[in-house]
Order: sequence, then C-alpha cells, then structure tokens
Amino acid sequence: MGSLHEFENKSVSPIKPLDSEEFRRQGHLIIDFIADYYKNAEKYPVRSQVEPGYLRKRLPESAPYNPEPIEAILRDVEQHIVPGITHWQSPNYFAYFPSSGSTAAFLGEMLSTGFNVVGFNWISSPAATELENIVMDWIGEMLNLPKSFLFSGNGGGVIQGTTCEAILCTLTAARDQILRKIGRENIGKLVVYGSDQTHCALQKAAHIAGIDPKNFRAIMTSKSSSFCLSAEALQETIKSDIEDGLIPLFLCATIGTTGIAAVDPLQPLCEVSKRYGIRVHIDAAYAGSACICPEFRHFLDGIENADSFSFNAHKWFFTNLDCCCLWVKNPSALNQSLSTNPEYLRNKASDTKKVVDYKDWQITLSRRFRALKLWLVLRSYGVGNLMNFLRSHVKMAKHFEELVRSDKRFEVVAPRNFSMVCFKVSASSTLFKHENDDNEKQKKSNEETETLLEKINASGKACMSHAIVGGMYVIRFAVGASLTEEKHVVGAWKVVQQNLNAILSSNPM
Repeated sequence: MGSLHEFENKSVSPIKPLDSEEFRRQGHLIIDFIADYYKNAEKYPVRSQVEPGYLRKRLPESAPYNPEPIEAILRDVEQHIVPGITHWQSPNYFAYFPSSGSTAAFLGEMLSTGFNVVGFNWISSPAATELENIVMDWIGEMLNLPKSFLFSGNGGGVIQGTTCEAILCTLTAARDQILRKIGRENIGKLVVYGSDQTHCALQKAAHIAGIDPKNFRAIMTSKSSSFCLSAEALQETIKSDIEDGLIPLFLCATIGTTGIAAVDPLQPLCEVSKRYGIRVHIDAAYAGSACICPEFRHFLDGIENADSFSFNAHKWFFTNLDCCCLWVKNPSALNQSLSTNPEYLRNKASDTKKVVDYKDWQITLSRRFRALKLWLVLRSYGVGNLMNFLRSHVKMAKHFEELVRSDKRFEVVAPRNFSMVCFKVSASSTLFKHENDDNEKQKKSNEETETLLEKINASGKACMSHAIVGGMYVIRFAVGASLTEEKHVVGAWKVVQQNLNAILSSNPM
C-alpha cells in the first residue's frame, strides 16, 4: 500500500458514520460473531500461543484509504486477532483473578457506548450521574456497608476505572488533608503503609502522589499468620517512623490479597490507625464481590472505622472491564483535591451544590456512563442469583482444593478463603527424599512447580498464574469465569496431574 499523498486525487467511497440501518445490519453480524465466540470459547487454546510481533507480520503497513466491508474485517478478526487473544472468558481460564462477564453487562456496555455521553458533571448528562448515585447505594446496601459510606448517609460512591485509580484518589485526598495542616513543604515526611502482599497499585499511587520512595512501607508477613498484616507489626513500624520524625499518613488493608487471597484483620488494623490519625483504605478488588453473601460478610467486620472501600465489579461481579466501585465517608476530601472549576464548566445546577459532579471524584475530567452496565447486571439477575453464582464458584474451588489435598505430591499453601486455591509441588513429598537439606528441598520444589505451570499453560488446555509468597513459588487457581462448570475444574486437575507425570517420567528425581 502506498503513502496517503498518492491517493489525494482519487475518489473516496462516501459513507455515513452513523447510518441507522447499516448499523443495524452490522450490529447483527457483530452480535452473532460474539455469540458464536462464547459458544465455542473452550475450543481455543486458553493462553495465546503466538510469538511477539506476530500481528505486524499479518496486517498491512498502512491504513486503507477507502472503506472495507464489515464482513472482511470480521474475517480478519477471526484469522488474525483471535489467535492473539488469551481467552479470559474461557471456562478453562483460572489465572490471575477472574474477569467474569455476562450478557447483561455486555448489553449495558452497548447502551453506554451507544449513548456515548461524556458525564463529567451533572448537567452534562443528569441520568449518568443520578443512576450512578443510586446503583452505588444499592450495592453498598447489598454489602451491608455502614450508612456513612452511602449517599443516603453523608458519604457516597463513585465508579472508577480500576483499583489503581481508587487508591490514588483516596491517597491524594489524605495527603492534601494533612498537608493543609502541616504545610506542603513537609510532604517528604509522609509515610504510606501496606504489607508485602499488598497490590503494587499502592506503591504506584504513592509514587504518583509524591510520597518519598523511602517512606513506603511493605510490612513483612509470614506463613504462620496466613500472610495477613498484623496490627502488632503495623504499630511497631508506625512507632519507629514517629521516633524518626516521620508522619504516618495512609494504610491500605486488603480483603483478598493478590498472591493468595489473604484477608487482613480490619478491626485491629483500623484501631491502630485511628490511634495515630492514619487514613485507612480497604482494597477488596477481588473478594469484595463475595461479601454480598452473608457467610462472607464477616471479612468486612471493622469497616466502620475505615475511610474508604473499593472492589472491582469487573473481577468477580459479572460486569465487564472497567468498573471499580469506590465508597468514601468524606466526599468533600476528594472534591478538595481533585476538583477544577473553569468558567466553561460552570452551570446553575453545580452552583447550587445540590448535585454530584463526578469530575471532582476522579483523576480524569471525562467519564463514561459505566453505571448502566452495573444497573443491567443487578436488574437482569437479581441479588439472589448473583449470590448463587458466587457460591457456585466457591464450591468448585473447594472441590479443586480437595483434589489437590488427595495427591501427596502437592500441598495447599494457604487457607482458601474464597474461590482461589494456591498450591505447589510439596517440598516434603517423597519426590525429594534424596535431598537432605530443607532449603534444597524447597528450591527443588519451587523449580518443579514453576516448570509444571509453564507446561500447563503451554498445553492450551488450561491457564493459571503464579505468585511467590514466603519464598515459595505457588500456582494460583482462581475459579470465576462465568462459563466455568464442575467438569472444567476436574479437567484442569487432570491437566495438572498429567503434566507433573510427564515431567517425572522425562526427568526422574
């Protein structure tokens, strides 16, 4: 294909970018394509098998000058794009954390995209703001959050893109609150706390917010405490910082850590933090969804003493990316840090202070109508079905855990609190009986576990991911894809056993 200037004198086929009838025709083709994709999702290798740079070799060097038919584009999607996708929605996908989708969420996303409103303030699209207010209160009530977190109290909820954004916004608000008291020149004294299991989003947010990297605390956890952050360790760290003339600012506690889904004890952590005036954010990105079920709600005990709380509906709440739900007790703290009020955005509704302008609750100015997809999920399935979906995933994970424990070559590394099982090739297994040193056994165990995971994922039959906790290389098996059934969990276990058997037969220990 030549450069664009070669086509300057050539005619261009005219089209209308918003032709209703052509959209209807093409939309049906796209819907059929996606429906067929989900119908056949488990037929694809779960993890993409392509090599880096594969797509540039397949596609033209330049964009087309004239329009191409949707049929040709969809053929290229099937032939070139699908092979480069790791299929997060496959029933055999168990890596990272789930990204559970649903037809209700897809349709809500279509409505949001179709309306294509830019909802930075109330007047720019009142329904976008008010539906978000309502939906966030609905979900807050489902989670039995304290009323102080809801619009019906004095708090409120906002849909962010991701946990990273939620933590950055709340950390920035906490930073500015304290700097207004002690002077901005003292920012170098502020300290941020988490554990060595806290998501890296906290460290990234601290960096962006201008916290000195030396003042970021990733407090050590241990296997003996199930890798939870202890209140005692937090208090000791805080005391040491105060003695050094530093100022404790912010704690991020986690419900369902990334590595092994550990649960930090909120009640004692919040008590310590309150003693020292530290703002507390609770990150429940993965496990927060489960807390709509009464049997899991106890994991949030103590939340009444926190300042903010977030979970990702796009992980385990059947709502596609991106959709992070954040509640705060003090919306004005966010507004003071994140608001801008240029003349061209002024309007009578905002001036009354009786409406929510979400531009002042987030990093960006513009925002999508995300509440629509959450609203459709809640209305299409109802709270009862949502709880049952979550419980079915927990039940399947429990079954997988039982299968792992039944094979003496493996060990479950941490308690299964939700729908994720963390396991490894056991260092105490007879596989390593020829090793006399425990450290050497652990090293060999890590190596074999890593090799096993590589072979599982290379097979295309299942996809899992890993973590390193307490010096152990562990495989993370997270149940949560919307299409996963019991047979897929059993099949995944067979893939695990078959690949370990293959490793042992080719390399006897």
